[in-house]
Formats: sequence, structure tokens, C-alpha cells
Amino acid sequence: MDVVSDAISAVHLGHPSSHRVRTRGSWCARLDSYDGAGFYVVLKGSCWLLPDGCAPVLLAVGDAVLLPHGAGHVIADSPVDAAIAREKAVPFEQWIAGTGSRDEPDRDETEMVCGKYRLDCSRLHPLMTELPEVVHLPNRVGSHLELRAAIDLLAGELDERRPGSCIALPSLLDLLLVYIIRSWMTEATSGTWPRVLGDPVTAAALRALHANPAAPWSNDRLAAEAGVSRPTLARRFTTLVGRPPMAYLTWWRLILAATQLRNTSDTLAAVAGRVGYGSPYSLSHAFEKEFGITPGRYRAQAAERSRS
Repeated sequence: MDVVSDAISAVHLGHPSSHRVRTRGSWCARLDSYDGAGFYVVLKGSCWLLPDGCAPVLLAVGDAVLLPHGAGHVIADSPVDAAIAREKAVPFEQWIAGTGSRDEPDRDETEMVCGKYRLDCSRLHPLMTELPEVVHLPNRVGSHLELRAAIDLLAGELDERRPGSCIALPSLLDLLLVYIIRSWMTEATSGTWPRVLGDPVTAAALRALHANPAAPWSNDRLAAEAGVSRPTLARRFTTLVGRPPMAYLTWWRLILAATQLRNTSDTLAAVAGRVGYGSPYSLSHAFEKEFGITPGRYRAQAAERSRS
């Protein structure tokens, strides 16, 4: 696994949901904030996204937008005033139910794919935390070809449910999320993690830690893996990532442990072995220090949340 894949996998819950909608005339829908990430891709026409606390965003044909922190927002046919939008907007689920698809397309309609991902936001990787409230990727000829291909495949799959769609759809939606984040990193002119992964030394160290987090890593071994001296690695890694290499490894092992406690029924001993702890006791002690809760209680609370 690489850092981006791990950062997404650690917080990803269940399958994403999606809709292909067609609407026309005057319309305005409201979605309150939630734990997760939402997206829109405009296939035809245009519309306005009005995120809470952010400037309105015009979405044109081919534009993709991700709201990675589940920001509440209004989606509308025109840039209405925020106060008016809240007053006139219909609840998002009600709006979705009233749009649907029509056999005869209307040349004045707006057509889009929209959906959301369920995320566990309690312990986000800093790469995910750093994403802005709105990631807007305008459609530009020749840019982000992989993202455009994923959008075309997703739209085609939603047009007609064919054999295998139960696997194809969630896989394409996950691919869309990866490509949007990758495209943001390519275009980002500021931010820590595009710089982190662009630095060959720090990136090599992170790849090694994420590829085998349970290995008996030391600063010397990791420096050798990155091809630099121990002081050079410590300086560059700490400056860019914000914590020393072994501190990052400890934190990441505990995030992986939390993910496995949430997603599997494996024993604490099995989880401890997979994330690099010699015993369930040592993992339990480190886990409670980081999370403020025992592994068993964390697992029980995660199960309660999944049922609600």
C-alpha cells in the first residue's frame, strides 16, 4: 500500500452511494453536514454549489467537486443568497427522490452524478485532514485523463445496470475518490502533503513504513532504506511530516490497529502481531494512551455506530 491508499483505506466505511439525476427549471436542495465526503460531477448543463462558510462555486459540464469533510451545502440552479437558499431549499434526499431519470432528455436540463462516502473522521490521516473544504477540478482539455475516464465509466454504469454492477459501481466510486485526491495533489500550489510526497527521501521512508508497518524498524534501518544518513532523514522527515519517523510509525500502527478492530473480529493478539506489537498488552497500553479508550471499548463503540 502507498500513503494515499492507506490514508483513504484507514477511514473508509462500507460502500459509497451514488445517484445520476436530471433536473430542470428552478431548483434548490440542501444537505446538512455529515461524517463523510460528498461529490458532484456535472454531465450536462451547469449548477451552483454553495458550501457553508465558503464562496459559491459554479459547476460546468465535466467539472468534478469533492467535499472531503462533509461540509453542509446547498446545490442549486442559480447562485442564490445563502440565507434565502436555506429557506427555500428542499432536503437533499427529497430532492433526489423527485429528480430521477427521464426517457426523453431535455436540452435545458442539468444532469449530474452525485454521491457520498462514509468515513470514520475520528482519526484522519493528516493527508486527508489537509484537503480543503471544497476540491473543485474544472474540466480542462487534456487534464486529469484518468479522472475523466473514471467519470465516463461511472456515468455509463449508472445509465444501465448490467451484470456485475454491484461490484463495478462501488469500485468505480472508490476509484473516483482516489483520482480526485490525486488530481488535487498534482495541482496543489501549497500544502504539506504534496511537498511530503514530492520529497524523494521522505517519500521513500513513508513508502517503506506503509509497505511493512509491522517490521522492526529503527531510525538507522529506515535511513538506509531511504538512502541517506540518519540525521538527514530525521531532519527532512520531521520538518515535512511534523513528527519524527518513529513517532509517525507508532501513530500509524495505532491507526491500523483501530481500523482492524473496527472492521474485523480478530483477536487483540492477532491485531497486535499484524501492526508490530509484541503482545496484546503492549498494544492495549499504547492504544489507550493514544485514543483515551481501551481497544475492547473502541471496538464496541464502533459496532454501535455501524448499527445506528
